Amino acid sequence: MSPLDALVRRAAVRIAAPGEGYDDAGDAFWGTGFFIAPTWVLTCAHVLAEGGGEVWGTTDAVGVTWAGGRTTGTVRLAHPVPRPGEVLRGWPAPDLALVHVPEAVDVTCVWLSDRSSFEGSRISLHGWSLTTGTRAYRPAVGQVSGLDGPLLLLRGERPVAGTSGGPLVDRVRGEVIGVCKARDEGDPTAGLAVPVTALHALRELPGGDALLTQVLAAHDAHHLARQRTLGSDSSWTDAQLELLGDRMRRFDPALRAHLLGRLAALTPPATSGEVASLVDGVRRRTLQGRYRPSVDEPAPRTWREGVGLLYGRDEARELMGVVLYAAEVASLVRARGHEDDTGPLRELGAWVRTAAEPLIDIRQEVQEILDGDGSGTVKRPRPRAAVRVVIHPCGYGDRYPWEVKLVFDPPGGEDAGGVRGFDGDDTGHRRGELRTALRAPLAAALNQCDVGGQLAAVEFVVPRDLFDTPFDTWELAPRRTPEGTNPHGLPLGQRRVVAVRDLLRTTVAPTQEWQRRWTAAQDGPLAAVPLRAGVPGDGHDAGPRGESWLAAYDRLSNADPASVPVFCGGVGHGDGAQALDAALAAGHPVVIWRSQATGHSDCADFHRQAEEFVAEVRTAERLHGPLRSLRIRTGDPDRLEPETAWGRSIALLFDPPDPYTGGTGPVHEPYPTPEVPW
Repeated sequence: MSPLDALVRRAAVRIAAPGEGYDDAGDAFWGTGFFIAPTWVLTCAHVLAEGGGEVWGTTDAVGVTWAGGRTTGTVRLAHPVPRPGEVLRGWPAPDLALVHVPEAVDVTCVWLSDRSSFEGSRISLHGWSLTTGTRAYRPAVGQVSGLDGPLLLLRGERPVAGTSGGPLVDRVRGEVIGVCKARDEGDPTAGLAVPVTALHALRELPGGDALLTQVLAAHDAHHLARQRTLGSDSSWTDAQLELLGDRMRRFDPALRAHLLGRLAALTPPATSGEVASLVDGVRRRTLQGRYRPSVDEPAPRTWREGVGLLYGRDEARELMGVVLYAAEVASLVRARGHEDDTGPLRELGAWVRTAAEPLIDIRQEVQEILDGDGSGTVKRPRPRAAVRVVIHPCGYGDRYPWEVKLVFDPPGGEDAGGVRGFDGDDTGHRRGELRTALRAPLAAALNQCDVGGQLAAVEFVVPRDLFDTPFDTWELAPRRTPEGTNPHGLPLGQRRVVAVRDLLRTTVAPTQEWQRRWTAAQDGPLAAVPLRAGVPGDGHDAGPRGESWLAAYDRLSNADPASVPVFCGGVGHGDGAQALDAALAAGHPVVIWRSQATGHSDCADFHRQAEEFVAEVRTAERLHGPLRSLRIRTGDPDRLEPETAWGRSIALLFDPPDPYTGGTGPVHEPYPTPEVPW
């Protein structure tokens, strides 16, 4: 048995009913699992379902037997979990479960891959089987031949009954890349496995994010401790080095084990965007003009996953990228000033300096990052990208197709930036369903773009009949959870820049008037002008009809170039929509209105206050902060302050003339999380 196979064998466990019942016929045997960290076993959810519904909510409901003993465990995370009385067919992905086995001591844990792509890998499957009539440990070999939706498609020896939940091992790199799931019933020559990247799905469960971060940190700390221990026992790093042989890489398994163990000791990143932005910067530096940000990769949620995104065919640049990334992580974490990070940062800094010694091209740069002011090579932290939600006109009856995109900075360039698709639905949803349908993809996109306290802007590019949709009030998650306050529970417009853009304008070339007014709005000073003339001072719902379209167009065309049309009502239909159409034809890129205000009688006060507000902010870019503050102060209708009542339901059109070909609008203006009392 090879050293690698011996390590896998010691990490694999049998899963069954707790207590007795481990007879040779295996009546109580459910399937296989494996230790991924001390006291933590990973398996398939459908394996645990063999124990019935009580498995999901009962302490010590899972029997676990491994090379060093036998004990019981408790399911801490699982997805999916059937509802009472429900029978799941096929067990949809991710079909994973995490079992806590607190009494398991002196265990061997597998090495989990930190990569995100596994196609073509030579693999082996490991697990317990009853195929011969008695319980036996059974390895098998094969290859990852492709993807079947979210699952890995395997060729070679197919999984057999009992091996579900066992580890899928890359035979070349010596790492676990997946979890054996099942035979492929549609193909008698194939099997299916869940990639380790599917662990991200467990993060979306209540408490899952913090727990999985803790488990992965324990995984890396375990392997660092084993690597540091002098003895005759083979470690996973030893097995990986043996597999490499003469093909030794510059970023070898020993270097990697030491790095990941040190990263695991740091305070975790706040968002995926925090990791991804560092990876973007390193790739841009090492690829020298050949880099374009990607959104196809799994969103990195830990510092270790950022390392996995830097693997490449060029070994010199691979190590260069990893060392630069580690230095940037050290700089960013040091800037936070957490006392618990002091010791781990000292060890990480020592690793970086040692690894950088032979890298002549970056030694000086790395030293400057480590000795700098905590801002790394990014002197002004900013969001990784802005999020753009494009809602198209109804294509299927009353359904609006939609897309979520990321707008990188600077957009439109060859070397970096541009607009990348993130998610979408061509069939679409009804108007009243859009908020719910977009909640999860929008939250996922923002998680990839927020960097620390710098929050990504959200741009809603929509048809004009949706202009009065209160996008700024959308909440992407429950505000309070058992784990505490969820920042996504705050309305979008109270936490970050939210603006509307005109979908129709993206189909035509920018006019000279539009470009001229945008330049003037950037320079300022801004001045308010009524969007609709003739609105009575006490309200307009029952007032006389306003000016004609041509009259409005003439008046708004002759307004000052830096003027901002303002209106105390909606613009999605009726006279408000007609006046807005005239304003857009006249080239106005910034408009302010009340999206949800009807039946009111304070139009005169609104226009007076709006005029003062616009004059005070002076330029278009400076609108966002004060507008967000206004949304916060008017967010509680029971405690509305008289001096800010005019600003309730405020909406903003912020529409530069070239958002798809170089303009960035709010992308350039990051704003930290506001200090708002929950």
